Amino acid sequence: LKVIAIDEQLRVIYEDNVHFDKDLPEFKTRGGVYIHSDRLTVTSPVLMWVKALDMILEKMKYLGFNFSQVRALSGAGQQHGSVYWKKGSIQMLKNASPELPLHESLKGCFSVSDSPIWMDSSTASQCGALEEAVGGAQRLARLTGSRAYERFTGNQIAKIYSQNPEVYKQTERISLVSSFAASLFLGTYAPIDYSDGSGMNLLQIWEKMWSKSCLDACAPGLEERLGCPVPSHSVLGTISPYYSQRYGFSPDCKIVAFTGDNPASLAGMRLQEGDIAISLGTSDTLFLWIQEPTPALEGHILCNPVDSQTYMALLCFKNGSLMRERIRNDCASGSWDEFSKALSSTAAGNNGNLGFYFDVMEITPEAVGIHRFNRDNQKVSGFPKDVEIRALIEGQFMAKRIHAEKLGYKVCK
Repeated sequence: LKVIAIDEQLRVIYEDNVHFDKDLPEFKTRGGVYIHSDRLTVTSPVLMWVKALDMILEKMKYLGFNFSQVRALSGAGQQHGSVYWKKGSIQMLKNASPELPLHESLKGCFSVSDSPIWMDSSTASQCGALEEAVGGAQRLARLTGSRAYERFTGNQIAKIYSQNPEVYKQTERISLVSSFAASLFLGTYAPIDYSDGSGMNLLQIWEKMWSKSCLDACAPGLEERLGCPVPSHSVLGTISPYYSQRYGFSPDCKIVAFTGDNPASLAGMRLQEGDIAISLGTSDTLFLWIQEPTPALEGHILCNPVDSQTYMALLCFKNGSLMRERIRNDCASGSWDEFSKALSSTAAGNNGNLGFYFDVMEITPEAVGIHRFNRDNQKVSGFPKDVEIRALIEGQFMAKRIHAEKLGYKVCK
């Protein structure tokens, strides 16, 4: 959990973090999560998130941070995680005692104690049922921006309902991780924002409303448990009295809707139409501002957090930096300097030599293996080292451009 405070000139005046495994060892997480015995189910304890918030605010108070100067706060949460509030919990949230840390007041509030998160891949049967219910994967993508994905919230809710109908019956509200965090500050249930809501397979991205056919395919009475979605830049209200009394926040401090981490990246990078951003991590993530999207079976279309009339596209490529590191080790003695020199020494276009490199099954597209082609479009078994390096980089970036254009991205001349 990270906190950052900025002044009116956007200068950072405070930042800190709580590390779940190290700072909250009593929850016994690894990487902040529990990986269950089936290796498919992945969850996080909800109370760990609440306790982390208590911990970071107490530390700020101890260090003399002046909460009374905070005019507004907002946040981002990991996309696709979900939190299940037990019936009657809203009263506990509204009336939390400032004498107690929040996690003590809320410890009995969750019908599901361990939240399914983005790493979970245990809902294959629910995904199949959802796509079938609406007329296929492409139809679901056109409706909600994505075909059915195992980590998406609608499918997670469907699994909880089918396996534990009593638990679902006891649930009065379902939050995303982002709207859950906003709820803690608001002192009442915060609505889901359009952008994070686009990662649920439940929101009609064009009309900005829940899809009745998707809701009905997942669980009964789901619309009332989700509440009405709102634009991502909505002011939801003022901070709960709990924070004014315990930490000295001004009662006028505004709470702005929280959103998912991916939409927050688009907002934080200040992307505009025609811009494209690529995060080169273990997996590569590409996101961009888009005016007229064409949802496809690969990639995601989300509502734009900055402008509710436009969209953002998101593509994830699993063979990212780990693939680059392997070729660096094989072709450049493990040195990024040598790798860069080899890249600079070869011509753009690589004299027609092209490669696609997938050590593990790729997400976009679904493919595996190393595929090299020479200038005559003949498949070959290998390239000289410098040609290999350029083939890798050009192949990765061309694939990103091709799939972005399939989603509606237009290269500005």
